Amino acid sequence: MKQMRIGIIGVGNIGTAHARTIFDGKEPLLTLAFLCDNDKDRLSELKREFPNVPLFDAYEDAISSGICDGVIIATPHYFHPVISEVAIKNHLHVLCEKPLGVYTKGLSKLCDMAEENKVVFSVMLNQRANKLFIKARELIKSGAIGKIVRGVWIITNWYRTQEYYESASWRGSWRGEGGGVLMNQAPHNLDIFYWLLGMPISVKATVNEGKGHKIEVEDEASVYFEYGNGASGVFVASTLDKHGTNRLEITGEKGKIVLERGALVCEYETESGEISTLTENDEKYEGHLVIISNFARAVLYGEELIAPARDGINQLMMCNGAYLSSWLDETVLLPLDEGKYLQFLKKKVENSTQGQVKHKENLFLGTYNKRWDTNW
Repeated sequence: MKQMRIGIIGVGNIGTAHARTIFDGKEPLLTLAFLCDNDKDRLSELKREFPNVPLFDAYEDAISSGICDGVIIATPHYFHPVISEVAIKNHLHVLCEKPLGVYTKGLSKLCDMAEENKVVFSVMLNQRANKLFIKARELIKSGAIGKIVRGVWIITNWYRTQEYYESASWRGSWRGEGGGVLMNQAPHNLDIFYWLLGMPISVKATVNEGKGHKIEVEDEASVYFEYGNGASGVFVASTLDKHGTNRLEITGEKGKIVLERGALVCEYETESGEISTLTENDEKYEGHLVIISNFARAVLYGEELIAPARDGINQLMMCNGAYLSSWLDETVLLPLDEGKYLQFLKKKVENSTQGQVKHKENLFLGTYNKRWDTNW
């Protein structure tokens, strides 16, 4: 059987989980070509955990080694586009962890470069594999609930402790993380919002930085989107609520879809004018493996990507737009002024105080943490 050789750059929590999935043969189309991490202590551990797998401490050396066909990038956010560009220039296929970057400037050209070099470029938007989101998208596209009027997502069950933010130096800072709940916890939700409702044309947001944690970035955000067809969207996210809510409601002219507590309920008018109800329950799924397998089949057999990199730009644009709107205290049109956003971000980074590690996080290395699943 034809296989794709894949290396992993960044072997912390999520990178190790991906490595274990491939090393254990859960996707037979893939073979683990190398592991790369700049932490020398981590490399010593990896040598014991993954015997006979080549190790690198510099991504440039790993990429130019010639022993792989593609890479999974699982480093801190700022390095995602940097390493992706080096890999693409070396004609390697790329699956990048979310977010695709911290800011959108330059990402469209990066996608162009991937197309020019004829390499597959995907992003780990694994909640697109969730049965309920797939069903909601099918219902919307079929016209079951009619023209979309409004989407409202309250996603406040991303609770994080202060110890969480102090478990790694890059967490909770503009220099290390590049954002808070919208950048780190809720990009999957922003992506699903885009996947279901399309790209908004404007955003007005209030983003509260360090409201309930001793951090530089936001732990709460309230965002209002407007769409070209007249629809509106409300998106509320927080890491403050110990007893938070995950409720997505999409209203159309002929019905509505509600997703909450692991279930989808759709009420809609039939052609005869009667009200019909459809109910579906969530099922256990391995979203990361679905995206990894799809990436492999896209490379080997030309299968259509579930999460192409360009879609990662749209999700990030919505996030960047919310930040800029809050900083300016005004409505921001989308696509946003990428140069203006980058100017504001650079000021945030210049004034950033890198965090200190005070609490060691339980990493669950080698397994997928349940907090990465759809958080009902």
